[in-house]
Amino acid sequence: MTGAGSLLPVVVVVAALMIRAAIGELRRPGSVRRHWASATSGPAVAAGLVAAVAVAVTGWSQAGAVALAWAALAGALVAFLVGRPANRP
Repeated sequence: MTGAGSLLPVVVVVAALMIRAAIGELRRPGSVRRHWASATSGPAVAAGLVAAVAVAVTGWSQAGAVALAWAALAGALVAFLVGRPANRP
């Protein structure tokens, strides 16, 4: 499945994450900034970049340019997870 149809799952996941962030921001102002601030640390950015490149390289033969959207999403999520403090639930 290539083309615009395979972008739909990426758009749905990004929209769900944005809605979740907006609800969290309404409940506790500044919470999104605090959660994503750790994703810009050196190790988090490096891990996210490695994940994005791995997804793009392995997915290019199957999905073509759509793999870049998946790679960007995977890289951002990996950076977020690596940057999370270990003691936070």
